[in-house]
Amino acid sequence: MIITIGGLPGTGTTTTSKLLSEKYGLKHVCAGFIFRDMAKEMNMTLQEFSSYAETNTEVDNEIDRRQVEAAQSGDLILEGRLAGWILKKSDIKPDLSIWLKADPMVRCVRISERENENVDLALEKMISREASEKKRYKEIYNIEIDDLSIYDLVIESSKWDANGVFNIIEKAIDNLKA
Repeated sequence: MIITIGGLPGTGTTTTSKLLSEKYGLKHVCAGFIFRDMAKEMNMTLQEFSSYAETNTEVDNEIDRRQVEAAQSGDLILEGRLAGWILKKSDIKPDLSIWLKADPMVRCVRISERENENVDLALEKMISREASEKKRYKEIYNIEIDDLSIYDLVIESSKWDANGVFNIIEKAIDNLKA
C-alpha cells in the first residue's frame, strides 16, 4: 500500500504519518526530513536552504529521486508537500492521497511550539518559507500548491487533535475498495 500525505508546515503531516506508519507497519519516508538533512549538510538554516533551492534545482531533483525510489518498493507512507504530485508525474498511483490543511495562525502556533520560537518569528519564517516553496514549485514543476484536485481526501486538521485526524484516515484506509 502506498499512501501520500501532504500539507503546509504545521498541519500535522509528520504526526499523522508516524501514527499511520505504526498502525499499518508501513515505512515512513518524509521529504521534509530529506530537505532538513540536506540543509544541515550544507550548514544552512531552512530559510537559507529554501532560498538556495530556488536557484539550484538539484535540491528538488534529489528529493524527488529519493521519493520515487522509495515508492517503487511499495508499502510506505510518503510524506511531503509534493509527494502526491511527484508520484503522479512518475506514473505511480498511490492507494490513497491525502492533504492536510489548517488555518495559518494555528499552523504558526504549532510551528512555534515545535521549534521553540516565539509566534511572531515563527510566522515570519513560515511566510518566507512558503513563498519560497510556492515559487519553486511553480517554476520547477509548474504546480500550483493550492491545487488540491489530485487528493482523495482533504482534512482540515485544526478541527481535530492528532488522534481525530488519524481516526478519519484510518476509516478511509480500512474502507478502501480493493
